[in-house]
Amino acid sequence: MARRAEGVLRAGRLIYLMGPSGSGKDTILQGLSRLMGRKAYLAPRLVTRPETATERGAISVSDTEFLQLERAGRLAMSWRANGLAYGVQVDINDRLASGVDVLVNGSRGYMSEARKRYRTLVPVLLNVDHGTLYQRLLSRGRENALQIRERLDRNARYAALTEENEQAGIMVVDNSGTPQEAIRTLYQYLNRIRAGSSSHHAPDTARDGQRPTSSRL
Repeated sequence: MARRAEGVLRAGRLIYLMGPSGSGKDTILQGLSRLMGRKAYLAPRLVTRPETATERGAISVSDTEFLQLERAGRLAMSWRANGLAYGVQVDINDRLASGVDVLVNGSRGYMSEARKRYRTLVPVLLNVDHGTLYQRLLSRGRENALQIRERLDRNARYAALTEENEQAGIMVVDNSGTPQEAIRTLYQYLNRIRAGSSSHHAPDTARDGQRPTSSRL
């Protein structure tokens, strides 16, 4: 049942988790989803990459299938990064409207567009130290040496924006340690800002049904 505040429907929040490849976004989202239970919906992410055992929160689609979904207006958000296309299906709008928080594995390069679309968006950035990130990328075996170097270089560029992140109201969570620590930190933060907020606006879905604008990184 949708939550109400002072007789007014309270829209769910879009918990928009960002971070470099290998930072553990899927693990954090899954742990957060378990803690939040029925109050949250973990949105699967579509990606134009063959299915892998290390990407449990993703649905693999072909390039053609992705373009068809995008053109039909069936994606609430879509973007390009690392030579791949990513998207989140439009059903998240119904979840948000019903008062459920939606958890999304998002992109740093797409955040400004996502903020325009969703006024209830809560931006969260995962940080991981360089050495730990390298070992995680290496161990998952999804990228070759060149791709790993490109991801590390891309992360270094974004890591230099720490001050800008703080000014933009982005919650920064360090995930260089155990996932449980990061999950607990994020869960407590979300509860704290929920308690400190008297009301939330409905998601800005004026462009639902139209082809989303993609962001290339």
